Amino acid sequence: MMKISVFGFLLIVGVGIVEGKAPDTLVLKPKPVFGKEARVISYILDNNHYRKIRLNDSLSAAILDRYIKDLDNSKTYFLASDVKSFEKFKYAIDDLTRNENVNPAFEIYEVFGRRYKERMDYVLLTLINQNFDFNTDEYYETDRDKESWASSKDQLNDVWRKIIKSQALSLKLAGKKPAEITETLKTRYQRFNKSFTQFNSEDVFNIYMNAITESYDPHTNYLSPKQSDLFKQQMSLSLEGIGAQLQLENDYTKVVKILPGGDAQKSGKVNVNDLITGVAQGRDGEMVDVVGWRLDDVVKLIKGPKGTTVRLLILPAKTGVNGPAQEVVLVRDKIKLEDQAAKKEVINYQLQGRSAKLGVISLPSFYMDYEAYQKGDPNYRSTTRDVKKLIGELKAEGVEGIVMDLRNNGGGSLPEAVDLTGLFIKEGPVVQVKNSSSKVEVLPDDDKQVYYTGPLVVLTNRFSASASEIFAGAIQDYQRGVVVGESTFGKGTVQTVLDLNRFLNEKEPVGELKLTFQKFYRVTGSSTQHKGVVPDVSLPSAFTAEQYGESAYPSALPWDVIRAANYQKASEVTDKVISGLNKSYLERTKVDVSLKKYIADTEDLKQNLSQTRISLNEIKRKAEIEEVEKKKASEKLDTKITSKEGLPLDELQNLKDEYLREGLLILSDLVTKRFG
Repeated sequence: MMKISVFGFLLIVGVGIVEGKAPDTLVLKPKPVFGKEARVISYILDNNHYRKIRLNDSLSAAILDRYIKDLDNSKTYFLASDVKSFEKFKYAIDDLTRNENVNPAFEIYEVFGRRYKERMDYVLLTLINQNFDFNTDEYYETDRDKESWASSKDQLNDVWRKIIKSQALSLKLAGKKPAEITETLKTRYQRFNKSFTQFNSEDVFNIYMNAITESYDPHTNYLSPKQSDLFKQQMSLSLEGIGAQLQLENDYTKVVKILPGGDAQKSGKVNVNDLITGVAQGRDGEMVDVVGWRLDDVVKLIKGPKGTTVRLLILPAKTGVNGPAQEVVLVRDKIKLEDQAAKKEVINYQLQGRSAKLGVISLPSFYMDYEAYQKGDPNYRSTTRDVKKLIGELKAEGVEGIVMDLRNNGGGSLPEAVDLTGLFIKEGPVVQVKNSSSKVEVLPDDDKQVYYTGPLVVLTNRFSASASEIFAGAIQDYQRGVVVGESTFGKGTVQTVLDLNRFLNEKEPVGELKLTFQKFYRVTGSSTQHKGVVPDVSLPSAFTAEQYGESAYPSALPWDVIRAANYQKASEVTDKVISGLNKSYLERTKVDVSLKKYIADTEDLKQNLSQTRISLNEIKRKAEIEEVEKKKASEKLDTKITSKEGLPLDELQNLKDEYLREGLLILSDLVTKRFG
């Protein structure tokens, strides 16, 4: 979903910056073209969205709530009285939108601008010069959804006192002196003001239209002309940077996805849910504090020419906001199709007194070089062609089983998901696709040849989505392999992008609409929406569906079932096999030191991710940091394991990727039929 919020983007407008004071607000007005775009978008949504619901009073109320939240998702600007005054639009947005009227967006935003000025004046003129008492025992609740709208300015003052106090304490514990803390906070919030002055009417309209589109479903988005260009860059698979997808969450820049081929992934030092608090250029450049910056400004600092160095100061997800910050050095590179391609690895180990091999095929995305294909290039790259070649190489090397690693694979080409499944099954339907007219199309594998018939494990995690779920679900439904890991994301919908200028014919640039128009179903008839693919053997997970999956979106389409397709199971992975593999896994959780540590670390991460209260007491916060450091120092454990025959498992023994190691151990059980 395209998460947009003013506190995230740090948006405001102004006519100038006065030292130590917020800018005066500037009233923005909608352009005539905005109303025309809104009318066309409402028509398309009414008639072409998969959900087949009309923009009505009920949806209007949901849009208003979403727009208010997108402007102030931290509940730190608007007062309860402001929110109540906006109720005059509650049942009017639908009619106004159809009549080319987007005034509610700008009227509500004007109130936000005034409230913003009040808050920033209070921060710059009062709070950053305050001597905080870090001995008092109080907390700041970062999950503002749990809180009510403030009823008075005094209540907001106290909320902001805790925000600034928390930031000041973090700087103090990082070794900053009082004068340095004040200067850092002053610079930080003056930069907010500078960023806010750049906000314009297009930005207001963009947030408002996404409040409308995302009320239909989280993957239907309005793309402004500027965002449309960025979207096309992302789809080109040729980006220079560190290889991480970022979004803003409150005043932090959060890592939401690690892209294969970038240094973030290669270094192993950056992880999903890490928070970036500082960026520095080169090996010895000054570390620039980026807390509260606009996302595009942070990205500008991180991106740069290939081969150059950037340093990030991050709060690791595994230790949370209360843990210590750490510096990560990365080298920028160009991320190309080659970096997204499938790769293989051979793992040597001991099996029943002899040397044996297992194969791993890592698949970051489902890709196809359409340009080369259309030009008639016989050597065009695609997922299926590459994996077929890798399977041949692995078989030539004598592997006795293969792991298909789909972790963090967010999807891609639907035809490739179908064709890839065909490498492992004889023939038959792979996925069903239903459109907004309730017409169901079955996409089959027509190739009767099976390119790999041996033991197969499909490794998934919470961030395996879309095409990954089609492949994993088909392998599971055909009983062709064992799905191991976490339940997948649960994105069972298909989108298309429409250029709004096709309907408007405007000289002025207009945006695009990314529209949900189809839904995926497994051959069993079950949707992958919400539920995703539930693994046959579940590994420890720190991520719940309600936090990190389709179920986290209130407007997500529901899970449902259609008629099953006619397909023939391979019967290689029966219920008895699955039961035996789970029994073997549970035995390892009791005796395998490395696995036990992984389970404990995962539980710690889960606790850190759920921690929303930050202590504002120096002694307590310092103790929390010291506890984390102490735990890191004691992590040098003997993780040597042995097989049931008492022989070392060679490369499996020292495999640092515990998730993959467990997948390979389950595959080895499948190879030796140690189940039942």
